[in-house]
Amino acid sequence: MHANPFENALKQLARAARLYRNGIFGQGKVKKFSTELLARLAQPEREINVAIPVRMDDGSVRIFDGYRVQHSNLRGPYKGGIRFHHDTDINEVRALAFWMTLKTAVAGIPFGGGKGGVTVDPKKLSRGELERLSRAFVRALAPVLGARADIPAPDVGTTPEIMEWMADEYKEITGDKTRAAFTGKPVAYSGSEGRNAATGVGGFFVFDALRASLGITKGATLAVQGIGNVGAHAARVFEENGYKVVALSDSKSGVYNPNGLSVSAVLEYKKKHGTLHGFSSARIISNEKLLLLPVDVLIPAALENQITKQNAHAVKAKVILELANGPTTPEADDILFRRGTSVVPDILANAGGVAVSYFEWKQNLKKEHWSEKEVFRKLRVLLAREARAIFSRFRALKTDLRRAAFVVALERLEKALREK
Repeated sequence: MHANPFENALKQLARAARLYRNGIFGQGKVKKFSTELLARLAQPEREINVAIPVRMDDGSVRIFDGYRVQHSNLRGPYKGGIRFHHDTDINEVRALAFWMTLKTAVAGIPFGGGKGGVTVDPKKLSRGELERLSRAFVRALAPVLGARADIPAPDVGTTPEIMEWMADEYKEITGDKTRAAFTGKPVAYSGSEGRNAATGVGGFFVFDALRASLGITKGATLAVQGIGNVGAHAARVFEENGYKVVALSDSKSGVYNPNGLSVSAVLEYKKKHGTLHGFSSARIISNEKLLLLPVDVLIPAALENQITKQNAHAVKAKVILELANGPTTPEADDILFRRGTSVVPDILANAGGVAVSYFEWKQNLKKEHWSEKEVFRKLRVLLAREARAIFSRFRALKTDLRRAAFVVALERLEKALREK
């Protein structure tokens, strides 16, 4: 049974706060985090559970469980994706909302943290059923959403098209024409250039800013667990920059070739056949085995709780770049830290998505449209700056990168709390 992801999130919070209590770091303006801040972060500000009735194609009505967790708005409106997945539950959404609060603080953008989800396998719905579910989700939650209140975006199982349906439904309900209440929309419908690739490309920008400090040379080998939107874009951009991608996987299995894979060939095969089985010049491996391959860089880009105390001892990668949310448990963090494996944490590594969502929000409110080149230029500057700040704190703290990132985020949240 998987660990409760929200319990893992709270463990991460306690571990970072303990650095101050133990007097390990006292050079900053904040000598310790207030009990008020830690109490606020340990519990979401608002949780909404909704029953969503949807008329199915056969005329029947199904009720889907939906959630929106608004974790913290200390630094700005709630911000976070909507996940459509058959295993989604309230604890997962709580954890994801918590990590968004930390992630927006790490990125230095004026948002708080939120997250939404529906317990559904979107692959089992027709396009019409998916649209009706998406619009019904917005109708159930419209009173608490808005460009200055709570701004959803895509996540696992949702797409730019789904965001467009949701934005359109919100406009019909409220009359809001800014289109800034939802981000991750198609470019043709007020979306931002580069948003679809932002999380994967942003992960590369973070890695590139830290690569030399982490002891990784250009041309290093890497494995990517999960070739959904994030993992696929990450694999492409690493390959384009001269790295050797040796393993890729989907939700069922993976392919491995120590001499390197053609990312485009693997993605095209998956698109054509719906599976990786049968892909030539590579052997089929499990997702579990992919995590243990002898590579320089491992990129978990799927779901939570992939690297645990059961398998962390066997991880051979020098660096783990977390493009999924919560892929490494706190117990695994300790094991990896002792073994000298660097984990670039999710709240930094995958912040590219929310950063470009922020850019999209700004463009919508200002009625502007930026080129992809401009978006990625701004993204690289932002993420490189924050990556270097966290690495500097990591050296001062003599701890792991996750706790260093948490400390940076908590300092910014403490400042916001004091200003309020």
